[in-house]
Amino acid sequence: MTGTPGFDAFLRERDALTAWLLEDALPLWWRLDTDRVAGGFFETIGQDGKAIDGVRRVRVPARQVYSFATGRDLGWNGPFEAIEHGLNFLVTKCYGPTGFFRSNVMPDGTPVGREFDLYDNAFGLFGLAAAFAADTDRVLLATLADTVRDNLIENWAHPLGGFEEAVPRVLPLRANPHMHLLEAALAWIEIDPANESWNALADELAELCLAKFLHPKNGCVREFFDGDWNPMPGDSGRIAEPGHQFEWGWLLARWGLLRRRADALAAAKKLVLLGERYGVDPARGVAFNEIWDDLSPRDRNARLWPQTERIKGWLTMASLSETEDEIDDAFAKVAVAAAGLRRYLETPIRGLWRDKMGEAGRFVEEPAPASSLYHIVCAISEMHAVVP
Repeated sequence: MTGTPGFDAFLRERDALTAWLLEDALPLWWRLDTDRVAGGFFETIGQDGKAIDGVRRVRVPARQVYSFATGRDLGWNGPFEAIEHGLNFLVTKCYGPTGFFRSNVMPDGTPVGREFDLYDNAFGLFGLAAAFAADTDRVLLATLADTVRDNLIENWAHPLGGFEEAVPRVLPLRANPHMHLLEAALAWIEIDPANESWNALADELAELCLAKFLHPKNGCVREFFDGDWNPMPGDSGRIAEPGHQFEWGWLLARWGLLRRRADALAAAKKLVLLGERYGVDPARGVAFNEIWDDLSPRDRNARLWPQTERIKGWLTMASLSETEDEIDDAFAKVAVAAAGLRRYLETPIRGLWRDKMGEAGRFVEEPAPASSLYHIVCAISEMHAVVP
């Protein structure tokens, strides 16, 4: 493909993002975001470079473990201690005696608010997989992941597939945590392809998406559901997110290739095309936050994370395309999405980012959330995975 316009643009954007990640972002976040007294990581860093502390979400150490482990795979020369530091906080202060990851804790590990959240447990499992792949205490990590997975199935399984949000039931049920559980299951399948439990979980979640989450007419993924996996009544049941169209497309393609499922691959392609056609503002060059299920805009503000999922979505299209023209066009779209992402990374202190862009193209002045690093690292990692 070298020498074609789209592919060459992709390589330039990939190299620019990789240099930013390895030279600026990972060193900065290891240096400034790490709590070397209480353990774990701070939630945000101000645009002045000062860390801001508060209640800790379990998703942050889980995501930082992934980010530092994957960063090392990409060439970051930071210490292995970065992975172990996050893993220690995740296991000792975020994992509870009931066999689940707590949702929010104080720096000393004291639980805050609601004890259980399906979304945060998905990321707990994902963080354990990243640490396992980085070659830490593999027996401990696999045992812990098996325990959490089996407890989820035993205590929170939904009779029609997927999982409840709470017991007794709390509505709406959400597609988003199931998407990240699928991501975690696929990460564990990469580690142990023959593991029946992880394979069964991935199959159940992908089938649930195909059967219940996709709009029966236009194929978009909706967000909020009632107790029988029907869209919630009223406006909440009509909400869809362009970023999740791209992200579900990426995951369904991964699963569809594993299972040789043409229907999953077709749905994945359709989701990426829907996200691009109806969820991207060409004037700003970015994917925005929300659309209605009739594919009209709902929230045209644009957070950082949909830009990373747009990259992954078009990398999926590049992998699934058949002709050279289609492949080059997909790589051109990756380059455009990456250029949109780089707008968020233009900060006075290199290695930070902006999180929210308004409709007029201006960024909200606020601290950089630590949780966004995972999104950026994952997109860059996928850029290298598709083209080593």
